[in-house]
Amino acid sequence: QVQLVESGGGLVQAGGSLRLSCAASGRTFSTYTMGWFRQAPGKEREFVAGIRRIGGSTYYAEYADSAKGRFTISRDNAKNTLDLQMNSLKPEDTAVYYCAATRSVAWAGASWGQGTQVTVSS
Repeated sequence: QVQLVESGGGLVQAGGSLRLSCAASGRTFSTYTMGWFRQAPGKEREFVAGIRRIGGSTYYAEYADSAKGRFTISRDNAKNTLDLQMNSLKPEDTAVYYCAATRSVAWAGASWGQGTQVTVSS
């Protein structure tokens, strides 16, 4: 399994930006579908964004409706890193953000990081 470590969380005012990073271990990072999830207090963990290989060196990114137009997911296979650039942050974006990696078509059985806290003040 791949080991994942997130960083970059913090406290930001509404309208501000944060960039989360996830460092992954292993030599086969490029073959994993990677994603960001978040969990707010009292709520279930939810999908934020994902990026998967669709052929050769071509990757496809997808976003939750809440993230579209504000968040950008990216990966650097040479560095084994996954990033999430978050702009125009809202108080409702406050949550613990988790990095995930999977080789299946679903997230069941994925590897997870320990999470990083993002707090957006109004």
